[in-house]
Amino acid sequence: MNHKGTKRIETKNLILRKLEMSDAEAVYKNWGSDEEVTKFLTWKPMESIEDSKYIIQMWVDEYERKDFYQWAIVLKSNQDEPIGTISIVRQDEEIGMVHVGYCIGKKWWNQGITSEALDALIKFFINEVKANRIESRHDPLNPGSGKVMMKCNMKYEGTMRQADINNQGICDYAMYALLAKDYKGD
Repeated sequence: MNHKGTKRIETKNLILRKLEMSDAEAVYKNWGSDEEVTKFLTWKPMESIEDSKYIIQMWVDEYERKDFYQWAIVLKSNQDEPIGTISIVRQDEEIGMVHVGYCIGKKWWNQGITSEALDALIKFFINEVKANRIESRHDPLNPGSGKVMMKCNMKYEGTMRQADINNQGICDYAMYALLAKDYKGD
């Protein structure tokens, strides 16, 4: 893959950008501290703004790496306030795979925002990074996450039983992927 790092990406309604320390309060209040948002995630809700500052500092320190990808999801209508994140949580150079994870505040659920962000990343990783496979997975008890993947033309590949763990405990996961050869975008 031809890594580019976390570069700014704009869509019709969104800006995907690097997180900054000044985002700590928004990260905490918009999604990081929400038990409903983090219910199916692998990290516990943040207990304070100090928690969000700590994680943002870790990301800021990694931004110089070309193979590190962590974006804030920001509405163009309110560019000062991140409403979620989308990132590459795992990658495999040998097969050209990136695994996408995302999280958005519940105030912005079911508005097409996460799908718009994922679609932009698929385009970026296939056209610019030259990834062969974009994949993501979700707990089947969280079907909204799967709808995001399907909306972005990712194909369901199967459900692995009791193969993951999240804040609910040991769980199944449903795997989705899109191969570069099947990508129909521009």
